[in-house]
Amino acid sequence: MLRVIRVKIRFLLLVVIVMVAVYYTVQGIANNLENRRVATLSWSVANKVIVVDPGHGGIDPGSTGATGVLEKDITLAVSRKLSTVLGQGGAIVLMTRESDTDLSDADGGKLITRKRQDLSRRVALANERNADAFICVHVNSFKSGPKEHGAQTFYQPGSEEGQRLAMAIQGELVRLLKNTTRRAKAVDYYTTRNAKMPSVIVEIGFISNPGEEKLMCDEDYQAKLAYAIYSGLVKYFAEEATPTSGSVDMEKATETFMHNEGKDFGAP
Repeated sequence: MLRVIRVKIRFLLLVVIVMVAVYYTVQGIANNLENRRVATLSWSVANKVIVVDPGHGGIDPGSTGATGVLEKDITLAVSRKLSTVLGQGGAIVLMTRESDTDLSDADGGKLITRKRQDLSRRVALANERNADAFICVHVNSFKSGPKEHGAQTFYQPGSEEGQRLAMAIQGELVRLLKNTTRRAKAVDYYTTRNAKMPSVIVEIGFISNPGEEKLMCDEDYQAKLAYAIYSGLVKYFAEEATPTSGSVDMEKATETFMHNEGKDFGAP
C-alpha cells in the first residue's frame, strides 16, 4: 500500500513539473511573439517627436537609496538607453538633459525656487517643440519601509490620451519586467498638468527597496526598462497611426535642450 502511495505521489509530482515546464514554455513563446509584434509596429514611432525627461539633476539629486545611489543618476542612465532605442526606431528624441545638470538659473535663489523653475522650463521646452509625447523618468521611494516595489506609470487625471499612453507603457512594464503588478494611475503632477501633449511619469522602481535599488543600477535591467517604455510607446502610436509615407531621417535622434538646441545627433 505504501509503495502504491509513493508511486502516485511521484507521478503527481512529475505531472506538476511537466505542467510548470509547459506553462513557462508557452509564456516564453508568447512573449517572443509579442516582441516580434512590437518590432513590426516600430514604424509607428518614426518621425514622432518624443521628449525624454530624466528626472532631477544638478542641484536636485532626487531620492537617495540605502547605499547612496542617487535618483538623478539612475533616471539619466535609463533615459539615455530609452533615447537610443527610440532613435533607432526613427523617432526624433529630445532630451531635457544629457548630464548632471538642471535647467534653473545658477543665481536663481532658494532651492525650492530653482526646482520650480527647472520643472517649468522642462515643460515649456516640450510645449514649444510641439512634441508628440512627453516621458518623464523618475524613481519612487517609500520612507516607511523597504517592502514597496514595482514600476508604475502615472498620467494626469482627465487626460484620455495620457491615460492611454500610461496604460500602454504600464502593460509593457508588467509584461517584460515580470516583477510588478501595478496599474497605471491618475495623479495630478505639475509636468503632466501643464504639458500640451500626452505625457506620463514613469516611476521605474523603488529606490527605498534594496533589491530594486540594486536592479536599477544594473545596465541590463536599465536596458529592459528602456525597452519596455519604448515598446509601450510603439503600441500607443500604432493604435491610431498609419505607416509613415515619408522617409525616416535617422540622423535626427537625440537632442539636448540646454546646450544643443537646433542641432541634430545620431542615436548614441
